[in-house]
Amino acid sequence: MQQTKTIPVYGMTCGHCVKAVTMALEDIEGVNETTVSLDESCATVTFDDSKTDLDALRDAIAEEGYSFEPRDQNTEPCATMQTEEAALTVLPAATTVSRFSIEGMSCVNCAAAIEKGFTDVPGIGKASVNFPLECLVVEHDSSVTPEDICNKVADIGYEASAIEEQEEDSIAFRIEGMSCVNCAASIEKAFAKAPGIKNVSINFSLEKGFITFDRSTTDKQAVLHVVSDAGYVAFEEKEEKAKSPLAKKERFRFLFALICTIPLVLLMYTMPFGHVGTNYAMFVLATLVQFVSGRSFYEGAYHSLKNRSTNMDVLISLGISAAYFYSVFSLFFLDPHAHTFFDSSAMLITFILVGKMLEARAKGKTGQALEKMLSLQADRARILQDGTELMVPASSVKVGDLVLVRPGEKIPVDGEIVDGTTAVDESMLTGESIPVEKQAGAQVTGATINTTGAITVRTGRVGKDTVLAQIIKMVEDAQADKAPIQRLADIVSNYFVPIVVTVALVTFSLWFFVFDVTPPAGSTRFLFAFQLMIAVLVIACPCALGLATPTAIMVGSGVGLNRGILFKRASVLENISKLEVILFDKTGTITVGRPEVVGVYPYENYSEDEVLKIAAGAEAHSTHPLAQAVVRKAGVKNLSIEKGRDVHEVSGHGIQCVVQGEVIKTGSLKYVSEKQDPPPEIIDLGRKLSEEGKTTIYVAQNNSIIGILALSDVIKTDSQEAVGKLHRFGIRTGLISGDNHAVARTVAAEVGIDAVEAEVLPEDKIDSVKKWQQKGYRVGMVGDGINDAPALAQADMGIAIGSGTDVAKETGDVILVKNSLLDVERAIRLGKKTLRTIKENFFWAFFYNILMIPVAAGALYPVTGLTLKPEWACIAMWFSSLTVVGNSLLLRRFGRKLAE
Repeated sequence: MQQTKTIPVYGMTCGHCVKAVTMALEDIEGVNETTVSLDESCATVTFDDSKTDLDALRDAIAEEGYSFEPRDQNTEPCATMQTEEAALTVLPAATTVSRFSIEGMSCVNCAAAIEKGFTDVPGIGKASVNFPLECLVVEHDSSVTPEDICNKVADIGYEASAIEEQEEDSIAFRIEGMSCVNCAASIEKAFAKAPGIKNVSINFSLEKGFITFDRSTTDKQAVLHVVSDAGYVAFEEKEEKAKSPLAKKERFRFLFALICTIPLVLLMYTMPFGHVGTNYAMFVLATLVQFVSGRSFYEGAYHSLKNRSTNMDVLISLGISAAYFYSVFSLFFLDPHAHTFFDSSAMLITFILVGKMLEARAKGKTGQALEKMLSLQADRARILQDGTELMVPASSVKVGDLVLVRPGEKIPVDGEIVDGTTAVDESMLTGESIPVEKQAGAQVTGATINTTGAITVRTGRVGKDTVLAQIIKMVEDAQADKAPIQRLADIVSNYFVPIVVTVALVTFSLWFFVFDVTPPAGSTRFLFAFQLMIAVLVIACPCALGLATPTAIMVGSGVGLNRGILFKRASVLENISKLEVILFDKTGTITVGRPEVVGVYPYENYSEDEVLKIAAGAEAHSTHPLAQAVVRKAGVKNLSIEKGRDVHEVSGHGIQCVVQGEVIKTGSLKYVSEKQDPPPEIIDLGRKLSEEGKTTIYVAQNNSIIGILALSDVIKTDSQEAVGKLHRFGIRTGLISGDNHAVARTVAAEVGIDAVEAEVLPEDKIDSVKKWQQKGYRVGMVGDGINDAPALAQADMGIAIGSGTDVAKETGDVILVKNSLLDVERAIRLGKKTLRTIKENFFWAFFYNILMIPVAAGALYPVTGLTLKPEWACIAMWFSSLTVVGNSLLLRRFGRKLAE
């Protein structure tokens, strides 16, 4: 009869311990399935009770050196074996979490020693040491000070220093009321005067602000108040989905202007009340438009000038004021029969408002990739509490909660499967459409889709720590950042408005005082000059200039996001296009990162399968990566493996066991040939394989060598193609490896890499990058490990493999989520295309102003009699902005080309 039992297992500290317990249990006759959990400190075993029993299972675990009782009070028992008597120790409510930097550790056992040293210490709830990061995190009550913890670490034999928590905080918020890039500059100037502000980025295109501030000096409300004082409306991101009052006002102002302007234009062309009566009727309608719908322009201009800057509102306010107030003065104080500009004033306001609405709609499309990512997050989660299911908001799930996910549902959290088997659609993360098989112990990512079976997931990360949240944060940071080329637009915009005002005044002066020309019929010299001045003010709005870079960056980063290429900053999209040298780490980057059997060389009368089967029978008892590679190869070939007995493993040399009465030895040549000299052919073959950079395992039966297994870290299938594409771009390539020269040269030659540096220590990789930089090259570094982090930081562009360590991904400027080296070339291609789009946008923005300002100023009138009315100048102005945004949106088509 089949039974399933859960046995507590204490003393396991790593994956090798889990492997050892698993193998010990699987070797017992009658055991059908075994799942060992390091986090839960337990083993769940399904077995036939007619062939074995619980005592035999316990004996097998004990023989491996593990126990069934906690070795100290603070060790948590297996979750499924907990009883009321085994309740966890609960710290007082005033628990503090402190972080410390640890020096002196040399291995993971040092970390375990420090954690053990904090056992039974009064006031200490939990101590956790991260060996790679050399960091200690301690949960303690107020009776324990950081100094006490440092002294305790010193007693254990290591040095600790408290890590001061940053007093910095950040806030992202929506801004409404900005009309051009100079508005963003005006807000940045306001923050420059505010206390406690560390970093400011106001993105006009996104209509968002990103502020880092000192919590001891200011707070989020004070940050938003700075924006309000500058004359704009700001509210936090979490409130963004709500309909804002300003958005409603904008719609009302546009509709009000439209309702008043249509009859005003009809009055102008039909004159139903005679010239004077119609002028008075137009005055009433124009006044309503001027001070109801046009009020926002005056408010924007006031705040802009108050902050000692000039923006689009200044130009528009000057234009509509000149048209309106001249008409009022003429109507009431000069001649009621004279021509007025009431129609021009009202039409300007109406056209600008409709242009702003169209522009906002177009800009909204540039951020669709990010919005799509945000929509992927699950809203609800089904947690298990005391055996019952409870539906809760996904945001309320805590680390450690058990979440049940049924087939077809989104996985709401990042975590580990503790029960069930399924296939998970991870296409939103990797782009691969084929679901990935998952079982107990496998990691799952929130927002991926559970396709086939019900699973129970223990929550590992929630909120901002989830993979999806980190991806979204990276994209937002990239869109908030300013590319270097954007500085040109900022500089030009700062001087642009004063120059335009000057040009408008010069235009009026020349046509009224200097040029001796006949004005158009029905106009006077003054009215003609005045009309040209207004047209110059209106047509020269710097909107297109301000939109040139941010819209292209938004679309470009969105295209990358959809492809699985994450750019951390906007400047990365520009700078990656300028790389001249790409340096690659070898293990895990060019290669798969684990050894595989690449050749089986039998000796005498044995076949390849026989040698592999015999070797796998011995290696199945070892947890060494090379041994596991042999077992995997035998599994791929569907060979029936008979595990040996009387196993004896000599660390660093090999393993010996007995299979069907035959003594089998696998390992180094010296180890397997202790009692008999190896044949010359075997020695020559082994030397040749070693020269090719392969690792060799010799297989002997009854002290006679029967074959050699050759293993190596297999090169990724796309590495050669990726390097070839980089070469076609004219980019040089280099390999930096800690492996020996033979292996490094072999790998480099196979994939076509130009230069090789082998046997490089982790701390020396940064020097390799510097060598290329000192030659004047712009250098990119591609890596995946902790040892690559310094080189990634030193390089002009750090490119981290998505499957790599968190440290590497934190250090890199670009993250390749799909782990494909082809995405290195795609990222460069996307960067080049984005930069080209930005330059095209600048061309159209500058070309438009260079071309249209002279036309608006009347340059063509003496030759062609052509002039530009203010209302048509307004249409041309917002059309230029739409052209720039539209050109940026064309980048979205480039996403399809990236797959080529």
